Amino acid sequence: MADKQRILIVDDDENIAELISLYLMKECFDTCIVHNGEDALDKFQSFAPHLILLDLMLPGIDGYHVCREIRKTSTTPIIMLSAKGEVFDKVLGLELGADDYVIKPFDSKELVARVKAVLRRTAVQPVPTTASSAPQGDVVSYPDLVVNLTNYSVQYMGQTIDMPPKELELLYFLASSPNRVFTREQLLDRIWGYEYIGDTRTVDVHIKRLREKIKDHPAWTLATVWGIGYKFEVRSR
Repeated sequence: MADKQRILIVDDDENIAELISLYLMKECFDTCIVHNGEDALDKFQSFAPHLILLDLMLPGIDGYHVCREIRKTSTTPIIMLSAKGEVFDKVLGLELGADDYVIKPFDSKELVARVKAVLRRTAVQPVPTTASSAPQGDVVSYPDLVVNLTNYSVQYMGQTIDMPPKELELLYFLASSPNRVFTREQLLDRIWGYEYIGDTRTVDVHIKRLREKIKDHPAWTLATVWGIGYKFEVRSR
C-alpha cells in the first residue's frame, strides 16, 4: 500500500484545525496540527509534509513569514487560509509563493477538494500540451534557456534557477507553443486545472514572478498581448 500523503495544518483555532484534520483523515491523508508559526517551521522539517495548510493570522510570526521562510528552501505546496479577502492580501500570498488562497469561512469539503487539486497539479508529471514543437523528453530549449519538466529544473544563462512547480509548468507550457497566444482563462485551465477556484490575477502574478527570474532575451521573450493574454515570443533573426 502506498504511503499516505502528509498534510501539515497550521491554525491557532483548535476547533477549525481539528475539523480540517478530521475531513482530511477521512480521505486517507496523514495530518499534523500546530498552532503557531515557530512550531510550523520546526514541524515542517520533522514531518516533511506533502502540503501545508497555513493560516495567516498566527501568534508570534505570521503566516506570511512562515511562507517566506519555507520558500527559501522548498517548493512544498502551500494553501493559505485567511479571513482577509482583499485582492491585496491574495496577491501578496501568491507573490510569496502560495499555491492557493482560501477565504474563511470555508466549506470543509471544498477545502479537501482544493488540497487534492493542488497535490495533482504539483505532482511531477508532464503538463498536458498539444504542442508539436516540444522536444522529446519533456524539455524545451532555446538560446540560454532550458526548461526540463522531467526533473523540474530550469537552466538560464548557464545557471540553475529555483522555481516553484507552477511557475515552471507555466513557463514550460508557454515555451512549448512558441508564438501562440493563450488567454488568462486558458492558462488557468491548463496549468491550475478546472477545479481551481481563482481569478485571472493568479496568472498575472506568476508571469510577474517569471519575468523577475527570466529576463528578456534577444531571441525570445515572455510577451504580453494586451487585452488577450500571454505568449512565449520567439524572435526571428
